[in-house]
Amino acid sequence: MTTTADLALQSCLDAISGTFDSVFEEIEGWRTVIEQRIDDEEGMLRAGDLDSLVESLVVAELSAPGALIIGAGAVAAPGFLEDAPWHLAWWLGHANTFGLGSADPSVRRLEAEEDPASDSFRDYTALEWWRVPAESGSRHITGPYVDYLCTDDYTLTLTMPVRFAGGLVGVVGADLYVNDVERALLPPVRSIGGSATLMNASRRVLVSTDPHRPTGSLLRDPGDARVLPVGTSSLLLVVG
Repeated sequence: MTTTADLALQSCLDAISGTFDSVFEEIEGWRTVIEQRIDDEEGMLRAGDLDSLVESLVVAELSAPGALIIGAGAVAAPGFLEDAPWHLAWWLGHANTFGLGSADPSVRRLEAEEDPASDSFRDYTALEWWRVPAESGSRHITGPYVDYLCTDDYTLTLTMPVRFAGGLVGVVGADLYVNDVERALLPPVRSIGGSATLMNASRRVLVSTDPHRPTGSLLRDPGDARVLPVGTSSLLLVVG
């Protein structure tokens, strides 16, 4: 017999899954277009071509009022592009204040250091949002973490690999502010009643009704609580 509690729990799981699935569906659409363009060019793509294509794909989403996505784009595998051994085709949205100080935010391209000889260069292939989908071939959620490259704030980065001729040529993805995700998901998580915590596959807390489980902390031992998978997102909901 299905109880009211069961219905509330399923509604919560559906709300969480739907939130992340909608973002991944957007990213999947971008990936399809990018892979088709790379295939059309037989893998011979230049940095400017990728920039123009990515800009045409992501700016509408970044300009939408109340958009959950605050940064988006594609990052090329080292050596893939003809004229740019390292390259980030990444755009920041209206809600993203990274690097602006007191200036008003606008949709703009991320200016990242791409010269390995520079002291401020960062090898993005060592970062989780690149490394995990590159190894698994699947979608991945990184965070919560402080993203010093694109947001300077607590962030979730959703990525998936871009492939050509059977090989990895980059990743495509989107950034979300953890505060925005928390505002969206705390009501359904609270609706369960009692203690409930949403965490990622590394057991790092995203959203919790328990004040002793702050966002970003590690939940090493859930004790006797139920640990439920959330759709296909690799997230886990701890109830109890």
